[in-house]
Amino acid sequence: MGRLHFMPDGEEMVRRRARVSKGSVVEAWADRGGGGAFWVGEDSRRLLDEAGDTPMRIRLSVPDDAVPVFYGPRLCDVESLPREESLRARVLSMQGIAAAWITLDRFGERVSYEPKSPADPIFHLRRPGGGAGHVWRRFETKREAVDFMREAYGAESEAVEWAEMLPVDDFESLLRRFAASGA
Repeated sequence: MGRLHFMPDGEEMVRRRARVSKGSVVEAWADRGGGGAFWVGEDSRRLLDEAGDTPMRIRLSVPDDAVPVFYGPRLCDVESLPREESLRARVLSMQGIAAAWITLDRFGERVSYEPKSPADPIFHLRRPGGGAGHVWRRFETKREAVDFMREAYGAESEAVEWAEMLPVDDFESLLRRFAASGA
């Protein structure tokens, strides 16, 4: 099981990112709370650590499965899906607890959406160099996820079951859970 890391030193991350070998990609997502902090997955953390003399400082680590992802019944263009650690780190950077793939609507048509700001719950993300783009919906609360999934997929759906099983109610409870456990 991988981990997602909250790291406080964005300036050091930028310095090290420039030293990472060609062909390697550090996917670091600025934390919405600001202050130069960011979120990364295991692979990006490893690349950053290798690019410096000492390991990067980590303020909090969260198991990657603490940020569930729902792909739904119509998943397509899988070769261009983002790496899950990057997707999950992106969700955490936006103070979310989960995400759903919403690239296709209930009729199988490609969703067209232009996010209005970095705080928009709907965002685009694909694998670096990937072909088809993907549209995602971030959830800040379990209630928000249940309501969205009920409307998008119907009350008696796998999507609603998924949302009801989310392990935390909101972002603050996710942080408290892992800060308290030291995990």
